[in-house]
Amino acid sequence: MKIKEIYEFLDSLSPFALQEEWDNSGLIAGSMQDEVKSINISLDLHADTVLRADKNTLFITHHPLIFKPIKKLDYSKYPTNVLKMAIEKECAIIAVHTNIDKTHLNRFVLESVLGFKALKSEGFICYFETDKNFDELVSHIKEKISGGVIKAVYSSKKIKKVAFCAGSGGDLLSEIDADCFISGDFKYHHLVEAKENNMAVIDIGHFESECYFPHMLSEHLKNFPLKVIITNSKNPFEYK
Repeated sequence: MKIKEIYEFLDSLSPFALQEEWDNSGLIAGSMQDEVKSINISLDLHADTVLRADKNTLFITHHPLIFKPIKKLDYSKYPTNVLKMAIEKECAIIAVHTNIDKTHLNRFVLESVLGFKALKSEGFICYFETDKNFDELVSHIKEKISGGVIKAVYSSKKIKKVAFCAGSGGDLLSEIDADCFISGDFKYHHLVEAKENNMAVIDIGHFESECYFPHMLSEHLKNFPLKVIITNSKNPFEYK
C-alpha cells in the first residue's frame, strides 16, 4: 500500500490544513509513492520502537519527530538519531498532531476515557457540564486516567461548566468560559492567573491526557489491508 493512500485517508479523517501554523503535521520522512507493509501508531517515536520495527513500516505519531528546523545532523542525539534509523530501514513517518486534537482526540479522551459527554467543541476546547462538586470531579478523573499525579487549583465557585483540552492547554486559559479547566502542562503563572480569577484548574499531565492517541486512531484504521501495531509510549516522568 502506498503512503499516498494512507496520507489521503488521514487527511480526509482530519485535514492537515487544520494544524496550527507552528505545527509540523504531515509527512516527515518518506515519499508519497513509497510502499509500506505495516503501520505502527504511537504518541512519540523512540529509538527502540524503530529498532523493533520491520522494514518498510509507516510510523504514525501524534507528536512530530521534527518540530523545529534541524541545523545540525548529530546522529548521536535525539531526534536525528531516530530519523537516521528510520531512513536506513526504509521506514516513513507521518505526524497527526494539532489537526486531530481539534477534530477527534480531545472529544475521544473526554468521552471515551473520562466518561463525560461533550456539549460543544471550540477549536482545542471541549465543554461539558457536571453535577459533581470539585473534590468528586478530581477523584473521578484520577480514577479514569492512567497513572500520574493530579494537581489542582481550587475555586470558591460551584462547578457546573467545565472545559477540557488534552495535552498542553495553559496558554488557552484566558479564552476559557467555564468554572473549571482540565488540561496538562500548566505553568506557574497560568495557575496564579486562574486562582486570581477564581477559576478551578485540574492538571492531569500532558502524557496522561494524550497517551490514548494510538487506540483512538487504530479504530479508524482497522479496515486497512495492513497490519496495524499500537506502541505505547513511555512517560518520561517518574513520580516519586
